Amino acid sequence: MFRCNDAHRCDCAHRYYDAHCRNEAHRCNDPHRYDDAHCCYEAHGCNDAHPATANRSSHVIEREAIIRRSSRRVDVGGVAVGGGAPIVVQSMTNTDTADVAATVEQVRALAVAGSELVRVTVNTTEAAAAVPEIRKRLDDSGCMVPLIGDFHFNGHKLLAEHPACAEALAKFRINPGNVGKGSKRDSQFATLIELAIRHDKPVRIGVNWGSLDQALLARMMDDNARNARPAEAEAVMREALVASALESAAQAEALGLPPERIILSCKVSNVQDLIAVYSDLARRCDYALHLGLTEAGMGSKGIVASTAAMAVLLQQGIGDTLRVSLTPEPGGDRTREVIVAQELLQTMGLRSFTPMVTACPGCGRTTSSYFQELAGHIQSFLRASMPAWRERYPGVEAMHVAVMGCVVNGPGESKLANVGISLPGTGETPVAPVYVDGQKTVTLKGDRIAEEFERIVVDYVRATYGGEAKSAALVPQQKTIAVKAIESARSSSAVPR
Repeated sequence: MFRCNDAHRCDCAHRYYDAHCRNEAHRCNDPHRYDDAHCCYEAHGCNDAHPATANRSSHVIEREAIIRRSSRRVDVGGVAVGGGAPIVVQSMTNTDTADVAATVEQVRALAVAGSELVRVTVNTTEAAAAVPEIRKRLDDSGCMVPLIGDFHFNGHKLLAEHPACAEALAKFRINPGNVGKGSKRDSQFATLIELAIRHDKPVRIGVNWGSLDQALLARMMDDNARNARPAEAEAVMREALVASALESAAQAEALGLPPERIILSCKVSNVQDLIAVYSDLARRCDYALHLGLTEAGMGSKGIVASTAAMAVLLQQGIGDTLRVSLTPEPGGDRTREVIVAQELLQTMGLRSFTPMVTACPGCGRTTSSYFQELAGHIQSFLRASMPAWRERYPGVEAMHVAVMGCVVNGPGESKLANVGISLPGTGETPVAPVYVDGQKTVTLKGDRIAEEFERIVVDYVRATYGGEAKSAALVPQQKTIAVKAIESARSSSAVPR
């Protein structure tokens, strides 16, 4: 926006709005257009003589939609990746693949948790020989999740010697940094691509900072050193990551692998580097992209780092599939990475997997731990119920539940949810009003609030997503205009300016 210059400013009592004075005598006559909410002068884009601050209530803040990057669609064992398909969640086992029983058990657990693709390590003859049996046992148990083979160093030999392994896998993951050294690199890479073509399998060309093609990096470092103004070494390494992926993809296409069979990734362990690398890679190709922060770390650090990096890229529309590479605690649950990936996509509004629970963080008004316990119980209950609900109640994954701890924000947040409860804070009347789709339906009290609220949630699911009759607890006590109804009306009609 342009501003009037200093000569047109005044010291009078008239209020400025972005340095524009409301007194016409102090306005400039420049032909530039002002925002019509700020200007009172018809020639500058306003249609009436309202003051600069008039009608402020009509101003709305539009939420910018995420526009997905255009990419080629790749079929991975029946799961679409890229080309506008929903962003796919994947994970990886940490069992010895040669241990068929252990690997089948973990793949099933990951799939039940919501992983849509599962990667397994194929590093030995024994592992390669086990893959067909793993696939068979999964199929026999009704677990149809596609398996991805992770190959390093000897993938060209293992796939050639074990064609049944190649057939059982839905995709090959290869690392151009360790398919071979020197003169062997190109021939062994070509063997992998030719095997993928023979078995009609897609390939992820996955470049990693820690195993970057050293010959490529040395060449680029030498070229950079000869420049009059050399770039920083870290910048050259970022460019080498992208160059390795793109050059390998071009080589694969030259060998006959269609671009609709290629997925790229360039993983690093630093958040800012990952954002920079993928932003550049996304601009320079239309291949489907796999996102992930490699070696993200353990616990909260791994979750925060992965979320910080991938949320920025996802907001830019970058990413067709992702994995949250968490290091599990000793004896920890491997499925945690799947849940984090789902929650990342769902909180950003990109996908829905399981009903979301909103809960306040607690403060001095909520000295009891009851509301935290109820929120945790409801969240666990909803996630545990989803395998059965997903088929029986289509759309239930988008449901929103609120469990609030006091009267400050409790009623308001509860009204914004599909089903919400506002529990009493310290010193408040020991009652808990329940809101359904923005309207108060019942007030709970006593020792069985948790059980009663869970029943209301189940009743809501059955009535809303299953077409069953509403229970009494879902019927408003007094008909009012629900907050959610107002929101729906606003979103379905243009707001006058």
